[in-house]
Amino acid sequence: MSSLLAEMTDAEKLGQLQIVFRPKHEDAAQLVREGLGSVFWPPSAAATNALQRVAVEETRLGIPLLVGLDVIHGQRTIAPVPLAQAASFDPALVRDLAALAAAEARSGGVTWTFSPMADISRDPRWGRVVEGFGEDVHLAVTMTRAMVRGYQGDDLSSPTAIAATAKHFVAYGAPEGGRDYAGVDASYHQLRNVWLEPFRAAVGEGVATVMAAFNTVAGIPMHANRRLLTGVLKDEWDFPGVVVGDAEGVRNLVAHRVAETVEEAVVLAFHAGLDIEMGGAPADLDPSALSALDPARLDDAVTRVLTLKERLGLFEKPYVDEDAEITEPTEASRALVRRAAARASVLLKNDGTLPLRSPRRVLLAGPYAESTDHLGAWTQYFGARAGSIADELGTRRTEVELEVVPGVEFLAGTDSGISSVVDAASRADLVILCVGEPSALSGEAASRSDIRLPGRQEDLIRAVAGCGIPFIVVLEAGRPLVVSDWIDLAPSVLVAWHGGTEAPAAIVDVLLGNEDPAGRLPMSWPRSVGQIPIHYAHEHTGRPASTGGRLTAEETDVGLHGPDNVEDKFTSKYLDLELGPQFSFGHGSGYATFAHGTPRLSRTEVPGSAIDEPVVLELDVTNTSDRPGDEVVQVYVEDVVASVAPPVRRLVAFERRTVGAGETVVSRFEIGREQLGFWTTDAATPAFVVEPGLFRLHVGATLASTQAVELRVS
Repeated sequence: MSSLLAEMTDAEKLGQLQIVFRPKHEDAAQLVREGLGSVFWPPSAAATNALQRVAVEETRLGIPLLVGLDVIHGQRTIAPVPLAQAASFDPALVRDLAALAAAEARSGGVTWTFSPMADISRDPRWGRVVEGFGEDVHLAVTMTRAMVRGYQGDDLSSPTAIAATAKHFVAYGAPEGGRDYAGVDASYHQLRNVWLEPFRAAVGEGVATVMAAFNTVAGIPMHANRRLLTGVLKDEWDFPGVVVGDAEGVRNLVAHRVAETVEEAVVLAFHAGLDIEMGGAPADLDPSALSALDPARLDDAVTRVLTLKERLGLFEKPYVDEDAEITEPTEASRALVRRAAARASVLLKNDGTLPLRSPRRVLLAGPYAESTDHLGAWTQYFGARAGSIADELGTRRTEVELEVVPGVEFLAGTDSGISSVVDAASRADLVILCVGEPSALSGEAASRSDIRLPGRQEDLIRAVAGCGIPFIVVLEAGRPLVVSDWIDLAPSVLVAWHGGTEAPAAIVDVLLGNEDPAGRLPMSWPRSVGQIPIHYAHEHTGRPASTGGRLTAEETDVGLHGPDNVEDKFTSKYLDLELGPQFSFGHGSGYATFAHGTPRLSRTEVPGSAIDEPVVLELDVTNTSDRPGDEVVQVYVEDVVASVAPPVRRLVAFERRTVGAGETVVSRFEIGREQLGFWTTDAATPAFVVEPGLFRLHVGATLASTQAVELRVS
């Protein structure tokens, strides 16, 4: 790249450091002639080739274009939203879904996606929780790695690979009040041990690009945060790829009041470590700004962009085969996303109504009964579509007398249709209530202060519950919801999220028992918005609370229980709300039942000098039912005494496994430095350490059903 760089003028260099989103084709072509180095997808293989020809054949140096697009959970075949993918607890599945999206997108000329979102999300009011992997560090790390592998494969020049982007660097998932774009005030300890970890993992996985976040961190906007963009990402982690800004993120520095002009903002951003600006116009990068920008920094940014183009094979093969463009889902792609939507489903509760036996008369009600809005947020809608649950169930169970009465709309305030549902319920053996959030209520700029079911859907649930007819609730959403007003009335509740192209088929698969809804919650579901942010891996408090005679897991674990402590007023709690979330992270079950043996450790004590030789933890898992099913074994670490207040527990390993009826399998986990250590931040240079002392390993299918074994590091 050095010889090409030496030939470039300053204007040509600046052109490589810009991506302009969605100009008209004729405008885009002219911008490319003027030196623009990256564009958003046109969107077709033919249109992409036309722009690439302009770049390659009509510019002085013939440098091909990067072609970007928000391929978040599918291109032509839409997979479940990323939060749902996290609920699958199946990283191999997440990898396969990303690989499918990459193949479809690259066939049309896309070479660069702005995904995965590696932000930890602990506030469900924030609309973009739908785009990430939830509240837990280890789960987010695992799924981020899997998605990067799926997008990029082993060779970025492959016709089925695209460059991935780990976003939004960093702490974007912790905005004040859950409001998108709001500031973040995170301690350095939290940055190191929570918010930075998924990005560190992405860099370790070889992610091609990283996107700067909109938010401030400790008062410094991330688009101007040299300490983190350069000091941590590029210098400490040795990230060789491209740092791209988010849409108008550089211009936003003026609104942040850290730059007086756009020109000043540009210099701030590139000095901080930005390599490509994303904006609506190319005028921001004026050559006059060069006088204030270090020439070495400019050349470094350009070199990173050119190197990415080389890795993508664009200098050798800038065009795609237009006849090979994938424009419709295939039978195989539909089968994959259908399986994914089923595996992402979470059974919140079940009184035995599910799977359905053989009801003769079924009423399908609620706004999702006939809706086709299953694709979820961040779908480009390039021909993507889904059917309805009513059509799917009616087609597959023709012997059932199926009546469909939605009763209410998603958002409307009227309840005039509820009486029709109640009347129809009197004629049914079973009611299936299909409720939830429409896709538009989650995603970017979709924060909500009230995360209950919108409209009159809760009234519908209460009305059906009063009929005395067996019923189940199918809940589609892009975030955790507050369900406390009705959850105790519902015998069985299935969370189906926004499942994508094949969501209706997957939901019916689960209802009929053809698939096992053994997903687990990737985020805690609060009892009230007043609890938010709420997450399981909170720090120990000096005054843990309990309710009545019941002790919290924290009290039990640290030995603070006793007659005086149980009833102590001066403890950490709300006076008007039960302790804990409605449903905790990791909650869920399937249709099969399981018994766990006693956890076994290969060693119960390990010298600190030998911590890199992992201890093996094993658990026998027996399927005690008459059907095959999936069990998700989760391993949590409790650091009993540490130099800083540790989390109550934190997930360090998990395994989802299909077990045959009556079969016993052994789940095996390696516990070592990565599982037991944490980042210390009291010194000038952060260090990842494992401190000597006692650790408890909690092993089970959910947080509420674990067994503990002890391991001492000496």
